[in-house]
Amino acid sequence: MKKLFLALAVLFATVTAFSISPTKVNAETTVKIASDSAYAPFEFQNDQKKWVGIDVDIMHEVAKINGWKLEMSFPGFDAALQNLKGGQVDGVIAGMTITDERKQTFDFSNPYYTSALTIATTKASKLDDYSQLKGKALGAKNGTAAQTWLQNNQKKYGYTIKTYSDGVHMFAALASGNIDGAMDEVPVISYAITQGQDLAMNFPSISLPGGYGFAVMKGQNSNLVDGFNKALAEMKANGDYDKILQKYTASASKKAVPKKAVYTIASDNSFAPFEFQNSQKQFTGIDVDLLNAIAKEQGFKLKWNFVGFQAAVDAVQAGHADGMMSGMSITDARKQVFDYGNPYFSSNLTLATEKTDDSIKSWSDLKGKTLGAKNGTASFDYLNKNAKKYGYTVKTFTDATTMYSSLNNGSIDALMDDEPVIKYAIKQGQTFKTPLKAIPDGQYGFAVKKGTNPELIQMFNNGLAALRANGEYDKIIGKYLANDAPALTQDAKENTIGGILKNNWQQIGHGLLITLELALVSFVLALIVGIIFGLFSVAPSQLLRGISRVYVDLNRSIPLLVLTIFIFYGIPNLLQMITGHQSPLNEFTAGVIALTLNESSYIAEIVRGGVKAVPLGQMEASRSLGVPYVTSMRKVILPQAIKITIPSLINQFVITLKDTTLVSVIGLVELLQTGQIIVARNFQAFRVYGLIGLVYMIVLLLLMWVGRRVEKKMK
Repeated sequence: MKKLFLALAVLFATVTAFSISPTKVNAETTVKIASDSAYAPFEFQNDQKKWVGIDVDIMHEVAKINGWKLEMSFPGFDAALQNLKGGQVDGVIAGMTITDERKQTFDFSNPYYTSALTIATTKASKLDDYSQLKGKALGAKNGTAAQTWLQNNQKKYGYTIKTYSDGVHMFAALASGNIDGAMDEVPVISYAITQGQDLAMNFPSISLPGGYGFAVMKGQNSNLVDGFNKALAEMKANGDYDKILQKYTASASKKAVPKKAVYTIASDNSFAPFEFQNSQKQFTGIDVDLLNAIAKEQGFKLKWNFVGFQAAVDAVQAGHADGMMSGMSITDARKQVFDYGNPYFSSNLTLATEKTDDSIKSWSDLKGKTLGAKNGTASFDYLNKNAKKYGYTVKTFTDATTMYSSLNNGSIDALMDDEPVIKYAIKQGQTFKTPLKAIPDGQYGFAVKKGTNPELIQMFNNGLAALRANGEYDKIIGKYLANDAPALTQDAKENTIGGILKNNWQQIGHGLLITLELALVSFVLALIVGIIFGLFSVAPSQLLRGISRVYVDLNRSIPLLVLTIFIFYGIPNLLQMITGHQSPLNEFTAGVIALTLNESSYIAEIVRGGVKAVPLGQMEASRSLGVPYVTSMRKVILPQAIKITIPSLINQFVITLKDTTLVSVIGLVELLQTGQIIVARNFQAFRVYGLIGLVYMIVLLLLMWVGRRVEKKMK
């Protein structure tokens, strides 16, 4: 009897173990997969009552690659999960977001799709910001990431939540006015809009971490997960994956008609990972790749102008650029000046200190410290707003390169910048740390001058929605912010002067050429104008002397930097106010005009002094012989005055060459700006600026040597 019981026990244990062991999948096995019942464009019934969608097509292709016999059911999201837990199905694919909580119950495949959440409203609704949701009713589907987000932020925004079993009933409730908004994923809402539903996406989107995953019960059917991952990789490699996405998301993209052949876009030149020069000397980054992808998707052409953040802001306002894409935070103050597209990135502000500095552990430790921030940024506004509260002083910078260098050399104690920018800089080798908790900053937006280029905003919004829907947006973000994001440059090649020169000599040479061209053209024009007004200043006519005095005094009283900015930004803005049309200036042209006006006033004084230095008796003697005034000046006075003024004119050319550095403020990439761009890539401030200074020194010493030779021959 005992042997009988023992045999039955062994048999029972064997059967039980077999029944709960993971399914071994092969060509003879039928794989049962459950999915949602109405989650277009991922799973839905088409007009032929056939189940289609991104999830459905992906799962069929996965089964085909693995040789599985596929049996799909569509009971709804909640029911699909219950069926999986109860053992009725082997896996679930239903637009299911991978979360840490779900990982306790399920094993997931690699993410096959990444998405973002947003709130859908009716087209007539004026709601477009989360701050407007107090007292409103919002809908979400049960068990979704949207429901979780709404629950987590309910106290913050003061809305009520209504739960629905599927999107059909939720959107019907929105249409009937039972709820004010419905939170769902961007591609789902986009698809619903293309199907004619009265929906609008005016709220900023919220990126979802994790992505969608194919799920099985934890510890079971690992072969299914392995097979899914293998097939997914193959589909991405051969293009089948992209074809499936395009099939269901391409129609979600609307098109606007471009009104210009090419749109000029202004941007920063050192704001990695959003815009920066890579090791191939090409500008790249999140902003660059994203807008290029939007332009390609929407069918319009771009011309980028990487001039620096503040210069980009001024360029858009002055009409030099049609739009701005530069990690620009959307603020109420800026909305008075710019029109924004839908936000494309959410960020935080963070404080960075040197890695070895342990003196800052809280905001109260900032008392008496000097903090750096870039002018016109959200960091600058935040630090100035809280300066009295915490007792620090704020130092302003025009670009990140000089600000980071100032922290490295101890000129400032800490700096504030956007969190992804700081983290990226640390990853590239900056010895920084972030000792304080990050501060919510808001959202980045693409901007145009208020009231202009509405079609550009429309194309941006349409393209952004399409990129979010087809997954391209997440690929771009992941390219720069993922843990394996590429480095800016190869440090081993650019940690010496020789390495920097070897890698960047062409770029430095081009910057030097622009500097020399700018100096030569400006000086020749300034020489002509200066001689004219210099002669006016010694003319017998009181009117001519008065004109010369006004011209010289006005130009000498305005700093060259202010004059340059006024000509490049102010004059076009004035012309637009008068004519109603934009009349932008080229950076080189504006620089030439500013330098010509400034330098000619000094040359006029040099000429006046040279003429006055010729003894008065020379003119009197010539006139007493009956020689006319003009002839006396040309034959007697000027030849002597030229010899006197040659040293001063050569010195003025040296000054003109050095003054070209100030023109970089309007975005002209001359020698100094070239150095700033290189430093933004390799963070070798001492070596790069030392090399730039050496180039200036060699050119100017050569120029001074030539000047002395000329002066010697003239004597």
